[in-house]
Amino acid sequence: MNQILYTGFKEDKQNSNEINKNSLGKKVFKIQFFLSSFVVLVVISIFSFSMFSLKKKEEISNQIINNYNISKLYSDYQSKNENYKAGSNNIFGIIEIPKINLYYPIFSSLDEELLKIAPCKFYGGNPDENGNLCIAGHNYDNSLFFSNIVSLSADDDIFIYDNFGNKYIYKVYDIYEVTPSDLSPIYDYDENLKQLTLITCNNLNSKRIIVRAKQ
Repeated sequence: MNQILYTGFKEDKQNSNEINKNSLGKKVFKIQFFLSSFVVLVVISIFSFSMFSLKKKEEISNQIINNYNISKLYSDYQSKNENYKAGSNNIFGIIEIPKINLYYPIFSSLDEELLKIAPCKFYGGNPDENGNLCIAGHNYDNSLFFSNIVSLSADDDIFIYDNFGNKYIYKVYDIYEVTPSDLSPIYDYDENLKQLTLITCNNLNSKRIIVRAKQ
């Protein structure tokens, strides 16, 4: 009789333990599901915000192009946009690369906020002068800014328009990568030529993509 009672008690205890385990398992699953859903929601929110922010920067760049009038921007744009500093010298010109459907204004100096809106000149003189005109642009791994300059090939055209309506035609002659500490693409050039250097990041290996061209 005692053996029967003991066996029955043991079975009840085992069943109770299994029920508790199942209940605990369900709770853990619910917690994991909630945390996973929360993480996915956060990632989607961050991605959506990034794309929205990038789209707004692209819209600002397009506004600059639309309001660009050879040597200066219209005064109403200057007064309404905090990202644009007063003075016509802030716009160096326009860069166009037909092969990759690129058409942007060029800021005359490199600034992190300006770089989010359009390519920036950071070294060199004017297109009509001998030397090395260097322009940096962001790589967002999409179709915007300098993301697709790696697709260029030798003899592809790059057009630079200055503030006086002049058009300068450059031909690509070299594309390669360097480490961030390698400054040779900036300072290593033929002083007797009119050269152009485009620089952007390779987000896969943290190197710099360099496109060299000359008139």
